Amino acid sequence: MLDTMPPAPASAPAATAHDESAPISRIVAEVAATFPGERISLGEMAEAFGERAFGLLILLLCLPSLLPGMASVFGLPMLILGVQMGLGWRVPKLPRFLAGRTVKRTDLLRPASASSTGLRHVERFVRPRPGWFTTPFAERLVGWMTVYSALMLILPGPGTNGPPAFGTIIMALGVVEQDSRVVGVGLGITLAGCLFATGVLAVLCWFGAQALGWMF
Repeated sequence: MLDTMPPAPASAPAATAHDESAPISRIVAEVAATFPGERISLGEMAEAFGERAFGLLILLLCLPSLLPGMASVFGLPMLILGVQMGLGWRVPKLPRFLAGRTVKRTDLLRPASASSTGLRHVERFVRPRPGWFTTPFAERLVGWMTVYSALMLILPGPGTNGPPAFGTIIMALGVVEQDSRVVGVGLGITLAGCLFATGVLAVLCWFGAQALGWMF
């Protein structure tokens, strides 16, 4: 879970895991090797990974959202990153209150090692593959879709967190690996998941309004 405390000093980036590793496992191993302390700050990751930081941070923040009760905690940082990416920023500039937030290494490693079966199938096909969905315009589109997804994670609703989070993870994975096809698939799944979540929330609001009407 995110917390605010002085982060452990970062060491120099270490070698990544073997290329045959699944992309998420390899990315998480790279981050864990770069920052060997018990906690890792978002500001450190943003500085260490430069132009890769948007995709990495969104991916790492969204992974815990697949766990029950964790989505709303990571929604606000995702929202801020999505807006910056949507505006065309090349490197994230986190507000101080977010840059100082730290993530436990255990919280980071746990959802990556327990990623869903569907996500593991996607990982097998991820590789650098330039195309339209890796252009600057498409990256802005990814940013605004991340904003939509983050809003769905922040707003409470039964079963509304999983579909947007799953799509956003695929989308961010494609951005990190520069895989146009995976980014495109992720955009489609994220949009479908967000529309589903929006529909559920709209129905809940309608029932709530009807219930108030019956009461008063």
